[in-house]
Amino acid sequence: MHYVPLAGVKIAIDPLTIALTADTQFKVENPIVATCGRNCYHPGMSPSVNLDATDWKILRELQRDGRITNVELASRVGLSPPPCLRRVQALEKAQVITGYRALLDAGVLGFDVRMFAFVGLKSQAETELKAFEAKALRWPLVREAYAISGDADFLLKCVARDLNALQDFIIGDLSAAANVENVKTTLILRVAKYDPGVPIP
Repeated sequence: MHYVPLAGVKIAIDPLTIALTADTQFKVENPIVATCGRNCYHPGMSPSVNLDATDWKILRELQRDGRITNVELASRVGLSPPPCLRRVQALEKAQVITGYRALLDAGVLGFDVRMFAFVGLKSQAETELKAFEAKALRWPLVREAYAISGDADFLLKCVARDLNALQDFIIGDLSAAANVENVKTTLILRVAKYDPGVPIP
């Protein structure tokens, strides 16, 4: 599955917070609680953030298209532009929306090889876990990293131009990193579905 550069929005989600990311990244400071009209608690929502039905409509539209204009967004959710903009700003300040970035087509850019790596550590002490996370942040080929349960301690998604680049990374960096006991890899043959975000009706 391919995506047109600069045409979409990428969403990340944890169980308690909705994190929205797309074209221009930003960091919101001094978060506040968003209270917009009627309070409406949604299952899985952080109890510190109250969203009503209109807020959820705004999030749904932004999740579909992070580059939508405020005028068009207001039209789709049934508001005039000024209150719609205020709601978006409140969602940003509450860190429900945490950023925007472009979705790039990896294949068009020549990054044709993608891989998942399951990494087992010798020690699962918190300091060791944090140390590995810090390493993962510094490795450009690692695009996503998750601490997981089960047989492995971390799951990494790696993207490279070719198999040689991935092999060099696995042997020279990943397997050689301190506290790494084993690495199991599996190549991604094709993407059957890529729909980041949360299932907003």
